[in-house]
This record gives sequence, C-alpha cells and structure tokens, in this order.
Amino acid sequence: MNNLRKKQITLKFLYLIVFIGLYACDKESVTEAKQPTLKDYSVGEKWVWKYKGVTDKGEVRSDGKDVRKTVKMPYGLGLTIGNDTVPVSDVVKPDESETPRYKWPLKVGKKWKYEKNWTSQDGTTGKQSQDVEVLSYKEEKVGAGTYMAYTIEYKGTISNSRGYSARTDEGWLYAPKVKNFIKLTQTQDDFVYNEELIEYTNPNTKQ
Repeated sequence: MNNLRKKQITLKFLYLIVFIGLYACDKESVTEAKQPTLKDYSVGEKWVWKYKGVTDKGEVRSDGKDVRKTVKMPYGLGLTIGNDTVPVSDVVKPDESETPRYKWPLKVGKKWKYEKNWTSQDGTTGKQSQDVEVLSYKEEKVGAGTYMAYTIEYKGTISNSRGYSARTDEGWLYAPKVKNFIKLTQTQDDFVYNEELIEYTNPNTKQ
C-alpha cells in the first residue's frame, strides 16, 4: 500500500472519529435539560392545564383548569398564578434543597430523592418523600400538541400529623420547550389525579 493510500485512509478515519464525537456532543446537548432562566421567558406566554381527581368509587373531588400567563410588571416579568402574580425571577431561582422536585440538569437515568415538608392553613403538618428517576426522553402527545419530554417517575409516601399515611406514585412529563410539565398522573391509595396541558402559546414562537 503506497503512502498516498495510507494518508487517505488515515484522514477518513480521523473524519469519522470527529463526526462521532460531534454527534455524541449534539445528542447529549439535546437530551440534557438545564433549569430555565429569566431570559427564557417572554411577555404573553400562556399555559392552560386541565385537571381532574377521582376516587376509585367514581367520586370527583376536583375538576377544572389552571391558567398561568407571563405579564409585564413594574418590577419586571411576572407570572400569574390564580389571583396572585409572582416575579418570574423567583420562579427560576435555583432550588438549593438536597431533595428537590427537579434535580437539574435533567437527563435519562438520573436518580435522586424528593422530600417536602408542609403546613396547611389549619396547622396540620405533613411530609412527602419519594424516590425519583428519569426514565425516558421522547415525543409525547397532549392536548396542547406534541413535545419532546422527559418521563419522570416519583415513588414514595405522604403522611401528616393527623395520622394519615398513603402510598403516592406520580408520573410527570416535563417538556423543555414549554419550560414546564405537560402531563401529571398521581395515584394516592384510592385517589387518582390527572393534569394535562391543553394550551400553550408564546408570542415569540411561530405556531
């Protein structure tokens, strides 16, 4: 084999290595989601979820819609949540908890522990503790459309100071494009709660 032929084979091999490396980097960037930042939000973005909670006996305990929208406020960008408006800068603050709802960056195979302590208006205290795993990243279809989303599984328990304790398993679909979850299924003993994004609009994105 002459030197020219050897050089051609060597160059082709090097190009192949570079291509594989670029492909791997690109694939990793696509399948790893960082926490949204303030600059990722725009005035006029709107999210609408439809939710419903039903017992195993068919009793409907909750049924309605949750609407959120970004608005311009004197202090900057705000997010409407029910009758309240909170600064988006607060929404995107890094969660410094060692047991957060989302452990950024999200990627398939990642595992962590989620724990939350809470106190209700009547003074009842409680705790939610779950093992979490990111199972997949693929196209998911909901009422608002089709999005690439992470399937995140939460398995654990919930309890309170009144002696209540129940198994709580949840499945969340988080879509980086909408900076939020697009579907939630929660099973708590005899109660099943479902929530699904049915509308998402962004004035700065072509629909």
